[in-house]
Amino acid sequence: MPDAGPRVLVFSTNAISDPGIDLAGSLHMHYSPEVVVLSLPCTSAIRPDWIVFALEQGFDGVFIASDGDECAYLADCAKRSAQIVGRAQDLLAIRGIDDRRVKMAAICSVCAESFTRQIREFTAALETLGAA
Repeated sequence: MPDAGPRVLVFSTNAISDPGIDLAGSLHMHYSPEVVVLSLPCTSAIRPDWIVFALEQGFDGVFIASDGDECAYLADCAKRSAQIVGRAQDLLAIRGIDDRRVKMAAICSVCAESFTRQIREFTAALETLGAA
């Protein structure tokens, strides 16, 4: 069986990015079948060690589909999420894991094209890095 490409864990949010990701599927937009989506209420709930754990357990990359400024829970969700990613990248550096294996982008409820493009670009970048 041919290699399907890098395994990517996506942290997504129930109210904002999930509908955009679902829309990409409904529109039959193509991206790697090795993408696994995990839904959360808010991206600021992600813990840096979850990101590290995912990479240590065999995922090649972690993509955070951030709420951006549309979060229903926190006005500063995007700022908090960026800080979480920064802390995760610090932990990765300590472990000798390339911090380019983590990416965050704002994905809204109608951002099917944006999500698909972001994931394609991210998986292509991960392919150049090789297996985690």
